[in-house]
Amino acid sequence: MSQSGDPESTSTSSASIGGYELVDRLGSGGMGVVHLARSASGRQVAVKVVHPQFAMDEEFRTRFRQEVAAARRVSGAFTAPVVDADTEAEQPWMATLYVPGRTLTEVVKGDGPLAGPELRTLGLGLVEALRDIHQAGVVHRDLKPSNVLLAEDGPRVIDFGISRATDNQTLTITGRVIGTPPFMSPEQFTAPRDVTAASDVFSLGSLLVYAATGNRPFDGASPYLTGYQVMYEPPVLDDVPQPLRSIAERCLEKEPDARPDLAELRDLLRTLPDTAEPLPPGAAALAESRRQGPRPRPRPRPGPWDGPHTQGGPHMQGGPHAQDSRGTNDGTATRDGTATRGTDDGKAEARTGRGRRARRILISVTAALAVTGLSVTAVNLASYWGATPEQPAASGTAGDARPAALPADWQPWRTSLTHRTADIDPLFYTESGCLSEGGALYCGGTGFTVAKIDAASGRVRWRAGTNPQEVRPLGVRDGLVYVYEQPDDAVAGNRNNQIVALDADTRKERWRHSISEDDAPAHLFSGGVLTLSASQSEFVAYGTSGEELWRAPATASDGSSCLPRALGDVPYGLCESGDGTGTGSLTLLRLDPSDGTRRDLAKLPSMAEPLGVVDGQLLFAVPQDQEQAAGTSGTPPYTELLRVNPRSGAVKRVPLAGTPSGTATLAHGVVYFGAENGTVTAVAPDDGEQLWQKATETESLSPPVVSAKYNSVYLTNRFGRLLALNRETGAERWHTAAPNGVRDIAGNTPSVMLVKDAIVAVAGDTAFSVRPDRPDRPERPTDPK
Repeated sequence: MSQSGDPESTSTSSASIGGYELVDRLGSGGMGVVHLARSASGRQVAVKVVHPQFAMDEEFRTRFRQEVAAARRVSGAFTAPVVDADTEAEQPWMATLYVPGRTLTEVVKGDGPLAGPELRTLGLGLVEALRDIHQAGVVHRDLKPSNVLLAEDGPRVIDFGISRATDNQTLTITGRVIGTPPFMSPEQFTAPRDVTAASDVFSLGSLLVYAATGNRPFDGASPYLTGYQVMYEPPVLDDVPQPLRSIAERCLEKEPDARPDLAELRDLLRTLPDTAEPLPPGAAALAESRRQGPRPRPRPRPGPWDGPHTQGGPHMQGGPHAQDSRGTNDGTATRDGTATRGTDDGKAEARTGRGRRARRILISVTAALAVTGLSVTAVNLASYWGATPEQPAASGTAGDARPAALPADWQPWRTSLTHRTADIDPLFYTESGCLSEGGALYCGGTGFTVAKIDAASGRVRWRAGTNPQEVRPLGVRDGLVYVYEQPDDAVAGNRNNQIVALDADTRKERWRHSISEDDAPAHLFSGGVLTLSASQSEFVAYGTSGEELWRAPATASDGSSCLPRALGDVPYGLCESGDGTGTGSLTLLRLDPSDGTRRDLAKLPSMAEPLGVVDGQLLFAVPQDQEQAAGTSGTPPYTELLRVNPRSGAVKRVPLAGTPSGTATLAHGVVYFGAENGTVTAVAPDDGEQLWQKATETESLSPPVVSAKYNSVYLTNRFGRLLALNRETGAERWHTAAPNGVRDIAGNTPSVMLVKDAIVAVAGDTAFSVRPDRPDRPERPTDPK
């Protein structure tokens, strides 16, 4: 297969490998680079390309061939299948199905430990994945959080980079231990050529402990010390709740034969509660931090042992950061490396315990490895697991947060979104404003369809189209900007709107298609773009190259007509029956992304509004119906949230405390209601509890955006006044005056977003940017040319 461009350095569609167009660089690890790519048909894949220095190593090539062979043998609902590969290319590569989703590492670090149904689903899904892997005669040997993707329909196990099929020839790798120490089994250190499926069970036990607590059961200050703990010391399970603790103890037995097999383990994991149980104090603090902002690190992480994470695709090897709780001579342990010893007067005296103890353990573990024939040099460990150090965690409050991370050469700016007038009525969709991708913004405005704006300076890089439409582009993905347009002959009577795909770099039109004339929105999903046909009778899905992927009738089983929607990157239909007064029902229709096969998923109240996905569940907000709301002023208040299982369609009703009103928005796992009078209400989506309510003095607020780093909720109003509220309490942190010269446009909803830490707001005909730690610094009007 042909290879062009430089896959090591490029992240654009200018390069290809094996006939797959590379559209983005997902990440890099010690052994290669992972790219998001697409086939000629538009199918998305993740392509792993081996680093050139390893391609010259025949021993590595042999191991890579085994990896590909092992991965090809495995298929199942909880693994990412191999699509294509070339192990003999100048730079060997492998393509697997692209799985959108965050790694378990990213979820735990960003949202906190898992509990209840999340943890139970993870455990059972991983057992099924290991069952498929082992039935194919393969042992994974590197099951760790960064090799588990949490997709909407369950976990996926990826990266068989060091797996071994049982009938493959065993490689003799002198002086090298293969794996990631905190998640390796004892036998991987003592007899790596003889590991069995029980080794993956041990790794699964360590992984589940990490998922439930944020801590690793074996967590030494270096790979050597961690290896010693894995081989000789009991796991640290203090924060693990029952019954998971008992299950983890079984999985983490030192002897392989003492561990449960997968069938028994599946039955044990079924005993995990469907609801989150109270946690021990340490884990409870971490779980609470899911709402409060970035969770504190339970242990310091000084060593650069964790590989960089890639978003939504296969990941390279990289061991986690390591730090241990060091014991003292009298058995007392502290987490900062100090030990206490008694003095003559009975008081505790602190002393540093790192030197002598660390050296003693290092000698012990080196001896142990030498006895097993696996003496490992620091150079080999660093080269195999080496990667860039992890950034320190952000503080949860604005007062002690790190300085703002801003786009390169950023300065405050303000740019007009009016270019010239036109005689055509604007398009009206549900949102206006900008989208961000990398260091660029893509904004709708008056007198043009979309403009690409530099997020650092506010300068317009290009404009496209001439229609005056205060409408946000519908999405930016795979190097394309998707926008709505009216046809050139709209004045002559052709009212069918069009969806247009533009090259994000050059603004060149890639393709366009006619869609419904009644402003029915289009939505991006993992396989392409979902819209309605011009006749409004069919769903139509288009691929990234503009090809038609499939069509499906835009009706539910009861005959009600549907509008397209994407939730969690999956296509759905919202099909309303009744007369629009709230007395009918709403059918949620799930569409298969591959062929458009329809399935009635759930019946909902007709006024239910989709908000997004939280904890793997589809979330809807339900306002009072018109009869109940009769006589109330303003928008009807909301009465409940609905959580819908995307697989079974089961609906859980969550009554809301109080009667919040306004625009409902799901952001960082919290539902925010912004009323026209400036009142903002924060609600927990799991139980409907009101977290806080703040009556601000700023009316007509935008939907919020959340900064976990600054522990703040940002909003703007239609005149450009910015407001920051404390994420935990709703207390006002700061507000700004409205920028001069902002011209309000009737019906144009204000919006706010973050580019890195820089705040970008759109109000009326103006976009502007300020920094969160110095929002009162005057912005510089930017020459838009």
